[in-house]
Amino acid sequence: MRRSPQSQRWIWVAVTGYRATYQEEGESARERERARESFEKSKEESYVAADMDLRSELLKSIWYGFTALDVEKSGKVSKSQLKVLSHNLCTVLAIPHDPVALEEHFRDDDDGPVSSQGYMPYLNKYILDKVEDGCFVKEQVDELCWTLTAKKNYKPEKDNKNNLPGKDAFRLWCLFNFLSEDKYPLVMVPDEVEYLLKKMCMAMSVELNCVELEDFISQDAVQQNGFTVWSFLEMMNSGKLTRGINQEITSMAIEEVYREIVGDVLKEGYLWKKGQLRRNWKERWFTLRPSILSYYTTEERKDCQGNIPLDKNCFVDVLPDRDGKRCMFCLKTLSKTYEMSASDTKQRQEWTAAIQTAIRLHSEGKTSLHKDLKLKRREQREQRERRRLAKEEELQRLRALQEEKERKLAELELLKEAQRQAQALLEHDELRRRKQHEEMQAALEVQLREAEESRASMQAEMVLKEEEAARQRKRIKELEAMQESLEEALQQEIKARQDEEVFRYAQTGLLTEEEEKMKALMALQEEQEEYILKTQREKQELRQEMENKSRALEEAQRQLEEVRANRYRVDQDVVAAQRKLRQASTNVKHWNVQMNRLMRPIGPGGGSFSSFQIPTQRDPGLRLRQKSEDHDEESKENRGERRLSHASNGDMDIP
Repeated sequence: MRRSPQSQRWIWVAVTGYRATYQEEGESARERERARESFEKSKEESYVAADMDLRSELLKSIWYGFTALDVEKSGKVSKSQLKVLSHNLCTVLAIPHDPVALEEHFRDDDDGPVSSQGYMPYLNKYILDKVEDGCFVKEQVDELCWTLTAKKNYKPEKDNKNNLPGKDAFRLWCLFNFLSEDKYPLVMVPDEVEYLLKKMCMAMSVELNCVELEDFISQDAVQQNGFTVWSFLEMMNSGKLTRGINQEITSMAIEEVYREIVGDVLKEGYLWKKGQLRRNWKERWFTLRPSILSYYTTEERKDCQGNIPLDKNCFVDVLPDRDGKRCMFCLKTLSKTYEMSASDTKQRQEWTAAIQTAIRLHSEGKTSLHKDLKLKRREQREQRERRRLAKEEELQRLRALQEEKERKLAELELLKEAQRQAQALLEHDELRRRKQHEEMQAALEVQLREAEESRASMQAEMVLKEEEAARQRKRIKELEAMQESLEEALQQEIKARQDEEVFRYAQTGLLTEEEEKMKALMALQEEQEEYILKTQREKQELRQEMENKSRALEEAQRQLEEVRANRYRVDQDVVAAQRKLRQASTNVKHWNVQMNRLMRPIGPGGGSFSSFQIPTQRDPGLRLRQKSEDHDEESKENRGERRLSHASNGDMDIP
């Protein structure tokens, strides 16, 4: 497929390429015209028919960069600037730069330091022909060209608080390039501007200010040439179309429309996806493009979890509710089946329709939905223009028929006037003949035969006159029939116009109904987004509460373990104390027995104890000492019992 001649007009002077700085500045208009004709002849031969859509989009951006370097607007750029531009283009397009080729291309020829080819053939041969789709980031090329052209052309008012941020202006510039016509200088027709502004207003859920837009479109420069990107940005910076809207909302709307139109994003949103290995459900952020369905961890799209390629063998099927999930559907490919769940039936219907649209675009060999819609809108404009021209031709034909009818009526009036004059002449002749006849009868009876012959000749003349009158009457009837047919055709045209008006009113009603449904759809989408945000907040609060309870449970378990360890140690101490207590009790009993034995005196001669009688009068000190020992033994036993009771209750103190 070859590029149309109109798409290369932006660089028609570039065929002259690099001019030496000492070349005469007084180049005549005739020489520029010859250079333009030379470029028109050579551009079709130098263009390669490969990936024309990508090449066309790249050339639109490069055109701004080239014209930004053309400070004097003469179509001439210095060789050093072309070197810098070529090197930067090769860098962002990820292709090797060959400065020797540039020097060879712009070498001196026999006529002096003037290139015989120009920059456009070099751009095609050494840069664009080497570009491979997918090996570079198109946005980086746009940023490079925007940086070059914005320094020279984009100069918003410093005191204007409605000025767009640089990122928003860049995205609007990219959207303008995408929707602009394929001819240079790049302009956008008012219909495409209205389409873009309606998309932005839909993203902001507001109505377009049609009055301000009509006032701007009614300017003479816009009506004759269309919108330039700088007039478009000036209109956006004026703030008339976004009056009363927050700057952040406008930026979000511009980003959404940019991702949809330039980024080819058909639909985005959260879905639940069933895993392939663990078969568990996880919420993922899905992004649908015409050839691939990608899903990420969050809507920031930083952590890509997978990509699902789409082709003509893929299809979408609705699944019944199960596993606690509802609004389920599946995407089947040749190798896998992906099960997903939407938040409601409306979201499931939108996702299935969007995926089917992506599959249809891929099967039809189309890479972008909005490129297809742009071509369809252009065809509709062309059809409207053809219908308008056909209607003008029909009106001209009707005017011609009306003029023909008026001319026929004028001829009919002339024929009627001629008939009246002929009738008056006949009456006058008849009176004259009667008078002559009477005079001849009265005066010349002798010449009766002559009179009869004269009368016969007059009768023959009357017959001729009557035949002529009959022919005139027949002609009048034919003209009346033609008039009736013309009136019938006019009635049919009036009826056709009435039918067309009825159809137009019906079409207007359908468009109004469609706009109302679209507004209701956007309102439902806002409610859904609010519900999703609310659900996410509740989920975050529940997760925080569960984490707090988990930490409290862990702390309680740790304290329980400590209490159990303390209780175990106390039990061990109690057992040791009981053992010591039993040992002490045994020792006490033993010492009591020994003391009692020692307290009994042995009789002389080794007599027995029974024969010796202890006096009743005992030593008071000894009695007091025994009482103290008994008291100590009793207190030890009481303390041992108390320790045992405390240990059994689990609150014994550890010595």
